[in-house]
Amino acid sequence: MISDAPARPILQIEYCRQCRWMLRAAWMAQELLTTFEDELGGITLMPGTGGIFEVRHGAAVIWSRKEEGRFPDITELKQRVRDHIAPDKPLGHADRKRPADP
Repeated sequence: MISDAPARPILQIEYCRQCRWMLRAAWMAQELLTTFEDELGGITLMPGTGGIFEVRHGAAVIWSRKEEGRFPDITELKQRVRDHIAPDKPLGHADRKRPADP
C-alpha cells in the first residue's frame, strides 16, 4: 500500500564496537523511539571503530561524542532530536529548566 504521508525521518546511531558501546546505543535508540513514536520512521544502529558515538539525521550531526567530549544525557539528547525533527513537540518534564547554580 502506497501512502501519501511524508516519510518520517530515520536517525543513525554510529557506535564504537571496539569499545562495546552497542548496548548504550540500543538503549538510547529505544528511548528515542519511545519518545518520538509518531515522529520517527526508525533508528539504524551502525557499528564503527575508533571511539565513535554519533547520532545523525542524514548529514546533520545531532550529537558527537568527539565534539562534545562526553556521552549525552538522555534528556539532552531527546531535546536535540526534538529541536531537529519536531521543534513543536513538548517533552513534558524534560523541557523544564534546571535551576541555575548559585
